[in-house]
Amino acid sequence: MTDTNNRNLPPGSDAARRILLVKTSSMGDVVHNFPVVSDLAVQFPQTEIDWVVEEAFAALPPLHAMVGRVIPVALRRWRRQPFTAQTWREIRTCLRQLRGRSYDAIIDTQGLLKSAVVAACARGRRYGLNWASSREPIGWFYHRAFSIPWDRHAVERNRALAAAALGYPLSGPASYALRVPDELTGRLRRRLPAHISAALDRPYAVLLHATSAADKQWPEQRWIQLGKALYDTGLICLLPHGSAAEQHRAESLANAIPGALVPPKLALDELAALLAGAALAVGVDTGATHLAAALGRPTVGIYCATDPRATGLHGGARSINAGTIGRAPDLADVLPCVDRVRAG
Repeated sequence: MTDTNNRNLPPGSDAARRILLVKTSSMGDVVHNFPVVSDLAVQFPQTEIDWVVEEAFAALPPLHAMVGRVIPVALRRWRRQPFTAQTWREIRTCLRQLRGRSYDAIIDTQGLLKSAVVAACARGRRYGLNWASSREPIGWFYHRAFSIPWDRHAVERNRALAAAALGYPLSGPASYALRVPDELTGRLRRRLPAHISAALDRPYAVLLHATSAADKQWPEQRWIQLGKALYDTGLICLLPHGSAAEQHRAESLANAIPGALVPPKLALDELAALLAGAALAVGVDTGATHLAAALGRPTVGIYCATDPRATGLHGGARSINAGTIGRAPDLADVLPCVDRVRAG
């Protein structure tokens, strides 16, 4: 049952001494949850904030200075191998971590059955979305469940849920407050071939062309046209990748773009370091594009199959969305966006 009579924690108090955030995946969703951390840090500056996240994205939460313990889960992998000894050992380890401390508030901003189950395994009062605000009927997992309008951007839905759970008013724009430590930048440079590492000393653009969804891809010829236009402005284009197919695409694009470079496959935190130093990032609807915007880089999001009003780049001071469902932008749409974000 949902407890509708529970008294929220008083705004601005130190009553919330320990908070657990549950936002497991995907990468873009994880990035969208950082403003919640920033809001909590303002409202409860002495609070410890832990985060449950899929193992593939466990390198992201530490990019926010206020995140303490990161608890990785492997729900995707466990579902594929549910009966192996390794899976059960990992689940027991995860349960020990979840139950190893008591939380004043457990806030599930994922809003799915899998995240609700994870939240229920931790010790503390649980808060989440009610039946009308989530894609699955999960409200009974929480001590309090809230109605958050669907017409808000995903970032603002996350912020609104946390504010409702802990009883503080939302104010100001979303703040991601991410930082890449110098040692991570140093590790990135050591990982790169010498000629690519040297290129980072010059202004460069990161072209985030890779996506697993075919309908989100931008035509290769438009990437080539964009890359040539950026080269003419003095930018070196870097084309990262995460799979063999993406590497093949990156190399094909780089062969057609003057001066373009393809770095080796990077770990997620190394990609963050690469993005943090970019003069520009342009990307399709993928988590890396959201990460670039969250890092405060001039970023243009290219939308071909999704609505940016719901899940587009949001809150970044220097980010712009181009395109929408069924209308992929062409070069004439993207270049003015590039000029605007670079101008600041």
